[in-house]
Amino acid sequence: MRGFGVIEKGKVGWMEKPDPVCGPRDAIARPVAIAPCSSDVHSAYELEGDHLINRILGHECIGEIIEVGSEVKDFKVGDRVIIPAVTPTWEHPDIQDGYHQHAGGPCYGINFSSYEDGTFADKIKIRSVDMNAALLPDDISLEAASMIPDMMTTGFHGPELAEVKFGDTVLVAGIGPVGLMAVAGSKLMGAGQLIAIGSRPNCVELAKEYGATHIVNYRDGDIAEQIMEITNGKGVDAAIIAGGDVDTFYKCIAVTKPGGNIANLNVFTEIPSFNIPIDAILALTGHKTIKGGLCPGGRKRMERLLALVQANRVDPGKLITHKFDGFEAIEEAFYLMVDKPRDLIKPLVFID
Repeated sequence: MRGFGVIEKGKVGWMEKPDPVCGPRDAIARPVAIAPCSSDVHSAYELEGDHLINRILGHECIGEIIEVGSEVKDFKVGDRVIIPAVTPTWEHPDIQDGYHQHAGGPCYGINFSSYEDGTFADKIKIRSVDMNAALLPDDISLEAASMIPDMMTTGFHGPELAEVKFGDTVLVAGIGPVGLMAVAGSKLMGAGQLIAIGSRPNCVELAKEYGATHIVNYRDGDIAEQIMEITNGKGVDAAIIAGGDVDTFYKCIAVTKPGGNIANLNVFTEIPSFNIPIDAILALTGHKTIKGGLCPGGRKRMERLLALVQANRVDPGKLITHKFDGFEAIEEAFYLMVDKPRDLIKPLVFID
């Protein structure tokens, strides 16, 4: 098979590799639509590990099944499916601990482009396909569907981790694609005031469309002061971190009410040098809880998110700002994520 991935640390390009082998409960798919992600850039240029070398990137994909294993029950050749970014090994005993994302080891559920070759390939292996893939309904656009495998499930995990309740005042720091989905998910979970931190005009407008009631721009002054002014000095019930730096993290803790939750969705590649200031730690005497975790995956999760899209509760396809055609365009779309022009939210590559 042919794919685009990490040749060596800091160097990406096209590579030829043996075709994936279809196990009895697996499927092989060809890509139909692929969305490059900031995590692909992190894997290529920032994250350490020999397991990332000679690895095809990609983990956001819609595919068409071209082969199924002998024990597959629910899928057939020709089916168009959503391929989640997180495809756990559902038969591992760690599943019984309640976190399918980590069955087999830390974050082992996100095997694409980490432990196994990813979706920037002309052939993609979907492990445990009956448990992981979801049929793509005819009435769902490729744009909307392609945002479900990672952006939507990750963004919606923010208000889940933060335990947003009806009427809560919720803060979302960072309104890139994940943050925008966190805004949409928070609204659906019942947020009252919904404050979003961001400055890019297209992201600000989309945040409002998804449900943000207030926008805080760091260019206009200290974000904590702005948030406390909006909330009349009370702070927020829940904060979701989907962007920013250690200062953003600290201020999200600072503006969260006693008893509130801070949910982190952001990837801080500078860890272990990432240190929260001591005064932020002292803020934890207010019974504030910091949470973080890899997004849920698997078939049922995808089907639940699909149901929201089908019912017109949310349109994640609005995240797509740049479109490309053809398998070779994966490279151009990847470098767009490296450069990140100001008008970019998410690119999408359509494969013939």
